[in-house]
Amino acid sequence: MNTDELEQAVYMAGRRVLEIQAKLHRWAVDDPHRRFGDLFNLVADPAFLLVAWDRVRGNKGAKTAGVDGHTAASIQARGVEEFLGALRDSLKDRSFSPLPSRERLIPKPGTAKRRRLGISTIRDRVVQASLKLVLEPVFEADFLPCSYGFRPGHRVHDAVAEVRHLTSHSYEWIVEGDIRACFDEISHVALMDRVRARVGDNRVLALVKAFLKAGILTEDGALKDTDTGTPQGSLCAAAHNEPYEQCWVMRSAGLPGLVTATLGAEHCA
Repeated sequence: MNTDELEQAVYMAGRRVLEIQAKLHRWAVDDPHRRFGDLFNLVADPAFLLVAWDRVRGNKGAKTAGVDGHTAASIQARGVEEFLGALRDSLKDRSFSPLPSRERLIPKPGTAKRRRLGISTIRDRVVQASLKLVLEPVFEADFLPCSYGFRPGHRVHDAVAEVRHLTSHSYEWIVEGDIRACFDEISHVALMDRVRARVGDNRVLALVKAFLKAGILTEDGALKDTDTGTPQGSLCAAAHNEPYEQCWVMRSAGLPGLVTATLGAEHCA
């Protein structure tokens, strides 16, 4: 498949994915208690995998390899069709197993501390991106309008605009809070419980859990189990310097109640 043919295939696949996402989102909105079954076939669908590949390939981290040493460019040189075909087969026959993320410690702006990133293989990133394409329209239905973190069509600037609007309408107090080591401390049990509330497909649940438990290959070459937390830099790649959520709580002197606006990463790979 040449470049023009690939781009046309990506375009057609994108249209199919958008149509299915619209249906999933509509069903999720219409029934807040609906649990979705048979989502795994969508994760392994050729159109979803192709769109997922295109997003991973276009992400700025595509030049960075995981533990297997492969970059998006090296996979493209060998053949995208063959790569995606083999990946789909491994998903369908249940032989797919995520590899550990490669640890990379980077400076944390404004402090002497370092932030731990987990760099997944390109292969794993494509499956993660396909999972995201399937699950995102379902869980989007459950978010409140005041939530801005890791959501399509929501940016940090939108949260800032909300804060400015509220402060110009009698709100006088702003309290900024941060969850310490949020990504490191996420409970797998609690997270899976939240996913199960909307997902009834055990194959999808097993795949999500497999990514959570895949482990990390540290910078000194040791394999570390991941009993809690989820690596930064894999499924969600932050597009700014602070890939964690901050919560702004505002109180009006003249009105009861609290208004929350959450600031978070504005780009998900």
